[in-house]
Amino acid sequence: MLKTPKDYNYDKLVDSLARLDYKIAPNDAIQYRVFTNDGFKLIDLASTTAGAFRNDLDVIVESDGNIKMPLLNRFNIAGLTIREAEKVMEDKYAEFYVKPFVTLKVINKRVIVFPGNSGQAKVIGLANNNTTVMEAIASAGGIPEDGKAYKVKLIRNNVDPLQKPYVYLMDLSKIEGITLGNSKVQANDIIYVEPRYRPFKTLATEITPLITLITSALILFQFYRLK
Repeated sequence: MLKTPKDYNYDKLVDSLARLDYKIAPNDAIQYRVFTNDGFKLIDLASTTAGAFRNDLDVIVESDGNIKMPLLNRFNIAGLTIREAEKVMEDKYAEFYVKPFVTLKVINKRVIVFPGNSGQAKVIGLANNNTTVMEAIASAGGIPEDGKAYKVKLIRNNVDPLQKPYVYLMDLSKIEGITLGNSKVQANDIIYVEPRYRPFKTLATEITPLITLITSALILFQFYRLK
């Protein structure tokens, strides 16, 4: 699963990935609050304006990257960082309110982690905006004994859906790998720890049921012979 050929040309893992803030993506659920007067005394429009805002209102980023907001209709925020999106909304709400102050939170951020052993893949919800690869792996329970810590792949969707995804290779088996492991994950990233192939263990697992069946058959055969 998710194997790459030996001569695969991995994308270059640069330091800027560790400094890359979370970027809003389609299907993200956004929880937002808007305050007036630059937040002075925290007058919350979500609860003080007759139905224009609700404190518990969540909105979904549509597949085309647009979001629908009260008073603002639809506009695109996909690919923006949280702060960039807040600034866009503050500028738009300035038409209606004095010095609007906007706070945003993505409440359904998640990545998929395949930690190396079969059947243990997990979808990890991200509690903060700037979760690292190391933190995501730790949330999944770490790298097991049969996982190759020196061959961890970070698979990221390409902005152009017609192009192949970005695939970054990380060696987390050495202390120097911390720098690579500090790369920030983005929405719907896949972290794949290549499993260690153990032929004898695999063979034993596959033939054990057969041996058990043959043993049971021999026992029954001997039992009927003695009758």
